[in-house]
Amino acid sequence: MPSPTRAFITSTDSWPMTTEQAEQNYLTKGAPTPPRLVYSMQQPPFRSPRYRFWRRLRRHKLGMLGLATLTLLVLAAILAPIISGHDPAAIDLRMKNTPPSGDHILGTDAIGRDVWARLVYGAQVSLSVGLVAVTIYTTIALLLGSIAGYLGGAVDNVIMRITDIIMCFPTFLLIITVAAVLPPDTYTIMIIIGVFGWPGMTRLVRGQFLSLRGQDFVVAAVAIGVPTHRIIFRHILPNVIGPVVVAATLGLAGAIMTESSLSFLGLGVQQPASSWGQTLTTAMQLPILEGMPWRWLPSAAAIAFAVLSINFVGDALRDAFDPSSKLG
Repeated sequence: MPSPTRAFITSTDSWPMTTEQAEQNYLTKGAPTPPRLVYSMQQPPFRSPRYRFWRRLRRHKLGMLGLATLTLLVLAAILAPIISGHDPAAIDLRMKNTPPSGDHILGTDAIGRDVWARLVYGAQVSLSVGLVAVTIYTTIALLLGSIAGYLGGAVDNVIMRITDIIMCFPTFLLIITVAAVLPPDTYTIMIIIGVFGWPGMTRLVRGQFLSLRGQDFVVAAVAIGVPTHRIIFRHILPNVIGPVVVAATLGLAGAIMTESSLSFLGLGVQQPASSWGQTLTTAMQLPILEGMPWRWLPSAAAIAFAVLSINFVGDALRDAFDPSSKLG
């Protein structure tokens, strides 16, 4: 607690003064009695951890910018049937490769489909794939990491060795291999990314449990006979949520990039459905890349803005969860 604020009042002065001013006044004016010491106890207002978290989050300017951008993308995906203006699968060969105009604000593709409609409907696919995939591998990581970190011993060795084996192989190469074997659709991509994305977060959760299981509150819970599952999920896991939320947020950007890459390679979302990565396949042709930027630039910009905004939000959450952050 900070030291109390000290103010001095002399017999001839009615305003509080600092220590140096009071001593100088006493010596120069010859006051008959020393100045009275008045303590003004100014306690700082109580701020809950939740309040301090939101205050640090709001002070992160890039994080707020990223959150605003991500909110706009999510709203565009939710309101796609209202704001699209056209059916994303409707073909009009008379309007093929039309540049942006009043009727088609982002132009049309090679078979006359509206680029804006396919962009906002593609946001539904790309964002939902990322969200579901991250939810899957976060659940797996929380389960395996908490068990390995708390129980230790042989259980920890088995789980960590399996994790190490999976991490020996390039994750994207494994995803491509499995995606090439299974039928390519949205749900398959969600499951594949979720199944192969858990090893890194599992190690994070395990490390957090290893550092927390020796804390006094955990030792006390064990001493009074609290069941193991309650200690894991009630006492330790809430203290791990902060780093996990940050990792999951950053993982969402990676999942969107993975889905876009698979769709670009033809292993992800298939026609006539739309996704951001699938739209970029048209940029493989040089005439389109140079002469028809409306065919690929909106999807490329959407991927860039989504990934950047999610990374900004992840950085803001990391600083907000850190009590020693300069954001206060």
